Amino acid sequence: MIEIFKAAIQRGASDLHLKTGDYIRARVFGELVPLSQQRLSPEQVRQIAMQLIPHQRDRDRIDELTDYDCSWGAPGLGRFRVNILRQRGSLMIVMRVIPIEIPTFEQLRLPKVLERIAHAERGFVIVTGITGSGKSTTLASIVGFINATKQKHIITLEDPIEFLHRDHMSSITQREIGTDTESFEGGLRAALREDPDVILVGEMRDIHAIDTALKAAETGHLVLSTLHTPNALQTISRLVSVFPPHEQPMVRMRLAETLVAVISQRLLPRKDGRGRVPAVEVMVVTPAIRDAIRDPDSGVDAYQLIAEGRLQYGSQTFDQHLMDLVKQDLVAFDVAKSAANNPSDFELQMRTLA
Repeated sequence: MIEIFKAAIQRGASDLHLKTGDYIRARVFGELVPLSQQRLSPEQVRQIAMQLIPHQRDRDRIDELTDYDCSWGAPGLGRFRVNILRQRGSLMIVMRVIPIEIPTFEQLRLPKVLERIAHAERGFVIVTGITGSGKSTTLASIVGFINATKQKHIITLEDPIEFLHRDHMSSITQREIGTDTESFEGGLRAALREDPDVILVGEMRDIHAIDTALKAAETGHLVLSTLHTPNALQTISRLVSVFPPHEQPMVRMRLAETLVAVISQRLLPRKDGRGRVPAVEVMVVTPAIRDAIRDPDSGVDAYQLIAEGRLQYGSQTFDQHLMDLVKQDLVAFDVAKSAANNPSDFELQMRTLA
């Protein structure tokens, strides 16, 4: 089995799927391809799951598990984020490949403005995108940049821990939900008493976690987190809508005061077929955008502000970055058009620039 995992990593796989009655499959450059010639039996999947589950107490109740998250690593192979689930009554395993080395902004082809965002002393930075868009990797690269350039105490709250950070210029405390602390909310509250400079919250799952993250940002810490939202403006709407209507105006005020940036990303197949490349929208929060967050009925077009702030602030819309990727011959026009916020406008602008 280790040899199959190793072959998948060498082919550039991002995920592995192990399901009863099916071949082992790997997601390579966005496509799910079979790796094995034999279909897995229920007992084979069960045995693999037993090897991946870290705690004996969970192994003892494997036949009761329906959804289970953990991480697993093997020397010389790497680390994986593991989800064990049931489908049609039998076990299935999905494994996300986690690079051993923390990737840099340059290696990930992320906008240079992220360096400036990572240098923020306090406030709220949110990385957004659909599942599998690389949010965790981008967060890890931000933490890695801070770790390499600043003397800080960084606390991470993750479920499960994915990237393993070594202490360099900074000291990094990594806590896993369920093992090192009971919940994101409890871990966040405790983090405020643990002399942090930077707090990473793997995911804000409910109103309590969002409220506590906002409080951490309000009290002078840099808070990094993720949301499953498609772009910057919908991120604001999602954060506000979680709260009861009578609290929403105050939440908008709090966001306007604390938000540093929203980074939204989508992974697109490269034109040359050699992997995928991120398309990134960056909303750097300027005084004008703070006003738009406070008062959504002001008539200010925040999306236009993002586009116009490119030269001065380093912000950019998805469509602006997609145009760059097409011009650089990294992404095919049709792929970029389908990923654009407004495909018809995108096509018109590309024709105008041609």
